[in-house]
Amino acid sequence: MLLLFEASSSLKVNFHKSMLFGINIHDSWLTEVDSIVRCKMGCVPYLYLGLPIGGDPRKLHFWHPLLDRIKSRLSGWKNRNLSLGGRFVLLKYVLSSIPVYFLSFFKSPTCIISSIESIFNSFFLWGVEKIRKISWINWESICSKKENGGLG
Repeated sequence: MLLLFEASSSLKVNFHKSMLFGINIHDSWLTEVDSIVRCKMGCVPYLYLGLPIGGDPRKLHFWHPLLDRIKSRLSGWKNRNLSLGGRFVLLKYVLSSIPVYFLSFFKSPTCIISSIESIFNSFFLWGVEKIRKISWINWESICSKKENGGLG
C-alpha cells in the first residue's frame, strides 16, 4: 500500500521519521511488520504537534504537560522589577495563548481551568516570586470587560 502511495503521489515515505502504532493488534505482528518496514515502534499515548494523542482528557495527569509548559514559561520571567502593566501584557498576549491550542482540541475538567486561572492570578498580582502580598483588585473584576471597569 505504501508503494502504491509512492507511485501515485510521487512522494516518498521517510521511514526514519515514521512510527508504527498498533491498536488491538498483537505485539508479535507489530514486530514482524517493523522488521519489514524498518521504522520505529511507538506506544500510545504519544505526542503529536505538542498534543497527547491516545490519552484520556478526563484524567488530571493528561493536563500536566500544559500546566508544566505554563509554569516553565513563567520561570523565565524572574525579573522582579516587572511592573503591573508589564505583567498584564505578558499575561494577556503570551500566557493566555498557551492553553488556547490545547483547549481547542480537548474539553478540560473544571479543576484544570481553575488551576490555570490560579496561576494567571498569582502571576498578575504577585509576579514570579512566591511572596504573597495584599491583592488590591478582585480577580473577577480584572477579567471583566473594559466597558465594565475591568482590564479585559
